[in-house]
Amino acid sequence: MSNSEQELEIKVYISDLQALKGQLEALGARLVKSRVHEHNLRFDTTDGELTNTAQVLRLRQDTAAKLTYKGPGEMVDGIRSRKEIEFTISDFNAARNFFEALGYQVSVIYEKYRTTYDFEGVEVALDEMPYGDFAEIEGPDPDAINAVADKLSINRSASIADSYTVLFERLRVVLGFTFRDLTFDNFENFEVTPAALGVTPADQNE
Repeated sequence: MSNSEQELEIKVYISDLQALKGQLEALGARLVKSRVHEHNLRFDTTDGELTNTAQVLRLRQDTAAKLTYKGPGEMVDGIRSRKEIEFTISDFNAARNFFEALGYQVSVIYEKYRTTYDFEGVEVALDEMPYGDFAEIEGPDPDAINAVADKLSINRSASIADSYTVLFERLRVVLGFTFRDLTFDNFENFEVTPAALGVTPADQNE
């Protein structure tokens, strides 16, 4: 995160994630966290109040269990800014039971693989989603984020405002998916194009 309660980042679709990884390492980026599987639960009320107001209540398990709240975001010059509160918890299952006891329910389960680098004080996350690969560049201010994106030859005009779950909901409509969860098993027999997602690869010259 850029500070204690504000997230500043750009997210882009990447057609060749291994090439971007090699570029990061060639430029001296420091590996912060090796490739790790994430299991995420998003909670909502029965009437979808959080989703309808662009808020996120998420429980994540990777190398640790984390609870996250994100507020509505806004895009300014291709960079998404939103309030974020995140902290580590000791018991993933107890947290799930706690929210369900309060009346929240799991609205979607989603997973990804993430590899995280630090490059000049900016976090670069390489994300493997069931429907494609992405990079998230998060830093303390827009100038730092843009500088790193430019050094990585990332086309910043291809930045994506939507969350991974919003992209998934778009796919469900476009491709007629009936399953609810964004898991690798559900996408095992599907090949998803950038066009279906409504995104443009940011690592290709136009």
